[in-house]
Amino acid sequence: MSTGQGMGQGGRSIEVRHLRAFLAIADEGSVTRAAALLGVTQPVVSRTLAALERHLGVRLVDRSTHHLALTPEGVAFRDKAAAAVGAFDEAVGPGRSHDRPLRIGHAWSALGPYTTPLLRAWQQRHPGTPLELLRIDDRTAGLTRGEVDAALLRGPVDTPGLVTEVLFTEARVAAVAADGPLAARASVSLADLTGDPVVLNTVSGTTTPGLWPPDARPAATVTVANTDDWFTAIAAGRGVGVSGTSTARMHAYAGVVYVPLDDAPPLPVLLARRDGPGHPALPRLAALAREIVAREQDTPSGNSVDRRGMKL
Repeated sequence: MSTGQGMGQGGRSIEVRHLRAFLAIADEGSVTRAAALLGVTQPVVSRTLAALERHLGVRLVDRSTHHLALTPEGVAFRDKAAAAVGAFDEAVGPGRSHDRPLRIGHAWSALGPYTTPLLRAWQQRHPGTPLELLRIDDRTAGLTRGEVDAALLRGPVDTPGLVTEVLFTEARVAAVAADGPLAARASVSLADLTGDPVVLNTVSGTTTPGLWPPDARPAATVTVANTDDWFTAIAAGRGVGVSGTSTARMHAYAGVVYVPLDDAPPLPVLLARRDGPGHPALPRLAALAREIVAREQDTPSGNSVDRRGMKL
């Protein structure tokens, strides 16, 4: 793509700078911050975005809120714009490292015990592409809203337009109040949990009443909107929760004890991306994640946790 040749309509041209401005707005969530990143004024960025939208004939950015958000058309165009800019940079500067950050969303626990090995290995092998891990309380961890390039998700994902790959599965655990009667048990069953309200994170959690058989579901539930409130409710004795073993490994919480859950199905951990060209580093991320999981699973040491989630 040329920075000066006409791509436009009616004598106007769209240049790489228009795509860079849009990508900066998408990454920063703010015209002001995008302008600072690009080293230009805010009005310049606003005019550049408006020109791109006029050329495409669609609204790319929703300006109705203080924090700018991509429209569905903007989400779809972001991957195309990133691919075009990446191809241009590669063409004019062969061999130059691609420095646009690769943003990975997660709602909780990321890649579990493989998170740190993945981050370390990525930094060593791909220092030219920063890997940013972002916690976003959303069922797809910001992926469908265009806030991230890929996401680490748990449980089945049937959102249209996403491609998923199961990296591994993990057992489920019960999260109970440390001073409650279940805390001293060696293990529990789903039926053991129905005597208390079950705390459900309805925004980014994976547990629903459907985890129990239809004739043996909990009599009461407590709904929360994020992982922090989930922990708080359980520690306060308002109910019990169900999560994966990665939660026990990565989130020790005062007043909460994790107990093995005998009869719950395993929880799949997925790498998800949008169905499209996406960030050019996504294939490398998927390959490294598979490698890390396979390597670490072959190393039994360091995988056990105690009942508070601390490593033994």
